[in-house]
Amino acid sequence: MLHGRCSCGEVSFAIDSLPRDVHYCHCSMCRRATGSAFAVLAWCDTAKVTWFGAPASEFRSSNKAVRGFCGACGSPLYMKYDDDAEIGLYVGAFDEPKSFIPTHHYGAENRLLWVDIGASLPSEECERKSLVQVLTDIPATIQNALPGKAR
Repeated sequence: MLHGRCSCGEVSFAIDSLPRDVHYCHCSMCRRATGSAFAVLAWCDTAKVTWFGAPASEFRSSNKAVRGFCGACGSPLYMKYDDDAEIGLYVGAFDEPKSFIPTHHYGAENRLLWVDIGASLPSEECERKSLVQVLTDIPATIQNALPGKAR
């Protein structure tokens, strides 16, 4: 069994096997939900997660997903898409996360330019953006350093 919990221990969980998939997520919702530059999610069948202690609180982060967290300490625990049999548990919530090795990046179009992790792994975008949208997302300091840009 692989165990995890929130920071205060009010909410804990266990899964009986390694997750189907582990990946880095760079989408803005995962950044905000974790308070970090990216999230690392471990995907497994929701029915195979056993919960202990207090139930996780949930927040609807979009029109297609909810985020689970401890209502006492605020630790992020999972994200789950509506009508999906799988749940993405945050790897940082596991007691022994060293065996969870990410295999790819998701939300690559939102990856912060200074994030230097898993550069050789395959990348996938959440959705296609136009070149104008991509350039709009580049921080002003970097955009101003581009050749031909007036200073």
